[in-house]
Amino acid sequence: MTQPYNGMPAAELTTAIWQKSRFSNPSGNCVEMAELPGGGIALRNSRDPHGPALIYTFDEVVAFIQGAKGGDFDNLVHQ
Repeated sequence: MTQPYNGMPAAELTTAIWQKSRFSNPSGNCVEMAELPGGGIALRNSRDPHGPALIYTFDEVVAFIQGAKGGDFDNLVHQ
């Protein structure tokens, strides 16, 4: 496997085990995440599993999840 980089084809992450949220809907509108060797985290669109994967550090993902749990992004959700 090549060194992961932002926007790389998700199919090139051959050792990735992708995980969906249990809140995913049946339409497939979900983001999937996978832990990478070396501690990175990859994200991909579940509707396009061979499309681009975005690569983040573990600390970046922790900061995002903590912000989401704390309501920092609630203003972006319109229901």
